[in-house]
Amino acid sequence: MERRLAAILATDVVGYSRLIRADEEGTLERLKALRAEIIEPNIAKHHGRIVKLMGDGMLAEFGSVVDAVRDAVEVQQAVTVHQADLPEGQRIQFRVGVNLGDVVIDGDDIHGDGVNVAARLEGLAEPGGICVSDIVYQSVKGKLEIGFDDLGEQQVKNISEPVRVYRIRVNAAAPAAATAFEGTAPDALKLPDKPSIAVLPFNNMSGDQDQEYLADGLAEDIITALSKISEMFVIARNSSFAYKGTSPDIRKVAKELGVRHVLEGSVRKAGNRVRITAQLIDAVTGSHLWAERYDRDLVDIFDLQDEITSDVVTALQVRLTEGEQARLRRRQTNNLAAWESYNHGQAHMRRFNRSDHQQALELLNRAVEQDPNFASAWCHLGWVHYNEARFGWCESPEKALEEAAELVERGLALDPDLPDGYSMLAIIRLLQHRYDEADVACTRALQVGQNSGDSCALVAMVLAYLGQPERSLDLVEKAMRLSPFYPDWYLGILGVSRRLVGQFDEAIAADLERLARNPENIFSDFRLAAVYEQMGQHDKATFHIKQSLKKNPEWSLSQIRISEAYRDQTEMVKFLELLQSAGMPE
Repeated sequence: MERRLAAILATDVVGYSRLIRADEEGTLERLKALRAEIIEPNIAKHHGRIVKLMGDGMLAEFGSVVDAVRDAVEVQQAVTVHQADLPEGQRIQFRVGVNLGDVVIDGDDIHGDGVNVAARLEGLAEPGGICVSDIVYQSVKGKLEIGFDDLGEQQVKNISEPVRVYRIRVNAAAPAAATAFEGTAPDALKLPDKPSIAVLPFNNMSGDQDQEYLADGLAEDIITALSKISEMFVIARNSSFAYKGTSPDIRKVAKELGVRHVLEGSVRKAGNRVRITAQLIDAVTGSHLWAERYDRDLVDIFDLQDEITSDVVTALQVRLTEGEQARLRRRQTNNLAAWESYNHGQAHMRRFNRSDHQQALELLNRAVEQDPNFASAWCHLGWVHYNEARFGWCESPEKALEEAAELVERGLALDPDLPDGYSMLAIIRLLQHRYDEADVACTRALQVGQNSGDSCALVAMVLAYLGQPERSLDLVEKAMRLSPFYPDWYLGILGVSRRLVGQFDEAIAADLERLARNPENIFSDFRLAAVYEQMGQHDKATFHIKQSLKKNPEWSLSQIRISEAYRDQTEMVKFLELLQSAGMPE
């Protein structure tokens, strides 16, 4: 039978038999209304599905544990508000349990311990309350503005091992639940102690989808330039671009990303002319600090990037060092065709599949042919070859890594201040077992890229494998603050770091959340297998090995030796032995 990981929500009505005896028709009507007006719309809103209704009970499934908890809190609060005017004896109250675990698929139905634990948790909840398992707590803590009470380990019916249970303080959650939980970033992030900014993706006003590259590339280049300034805090592209295609409330954006200032704009291209508007907003006061409209020839797009960046820095009264002034003046390319090829290639590269990988390779090769001095294009071309080695998309990973290193170093020779270039080189040198060189590249990446979320995350990965998991943990948490809507691969690094410092439950939570967000990921499967095997949970370890092999039948210990390059060989041997014990083939 097919299995998958899912967040499961179980509910039932408190005192259902008593309510039915007192007023059968009225109770059924009120329950039907609550389901139609609150429960079903909220489940759909949070990308879940109702698996089945069971009289007074319900079972629902979500792809994200964060979505499941959001739904549970919102529903409980909304049900309370909805019935505030009813006599107490007529009010319907729910108990809710939420778990994250493996389920067995049977048509539209689901079964298994993951479901059973959710049902037992629901039984432990107070009327109007929510109980969650430890794995749920570890996955959502710090991401939602809610409080928890640790109820300790509970022995529940038909579950062999005790379950650690947490109770959500529903009344302590934000009262406006419908708005408080709409984003996926933590609420109420503390403002940094220096000028902070999010650059939203510029709107493409050209009416031509092929011109998206122009709007996206402009915003990305401004983010890159601003992130080079040490006295600024700049939200990473991953998070600011989460608002692409929307018309968000600027104050809400600033709250979700934890910044004071937001830059937004638009691009309209007509023939060889381009019109760009940009405005810098203080989200605390709602005032416009600066706004400008530019009408230029398309060939002036790079001068415009510099001008907008300079205007932002001036408006925020940021003082630049001489080195930062030089870095801001250093331009990646003046070749519009090369810049277009580069941005198209970047878009394909971020999709991390073999088909898009080939298109990225072609586009980035074209970019460096169009401008041989385009440093970032050389570095990202190297990164494509690194992905070949890491994902097994080539005959010789060793040759792919050699080519990757040569290309990245060529880019760094053209621009020695590229943080992404150094973090890429650090990863490549790690996989080549050139550990000292990897360490040097990490140091340089942090010197020039302390504001780059991706660069910090990549360096955190390298430090974990170099035997510095505490530093790695601090750095990946910094990356998550720079990118509150962080991509799922950040969770993979968090999981590795937590396992290496002995935080096994937290490591499992990180990797399970990554799988919930990206079910096709295979790295979390075999890393989970190692943790479970180390904890003596052989059945779970074996399950995740089977899952990784189902996703990639060619996966093996030999391939893992390439991707998991521990400097400490005793750590490497232990890791491989755990995987082998769990069933990973040689």
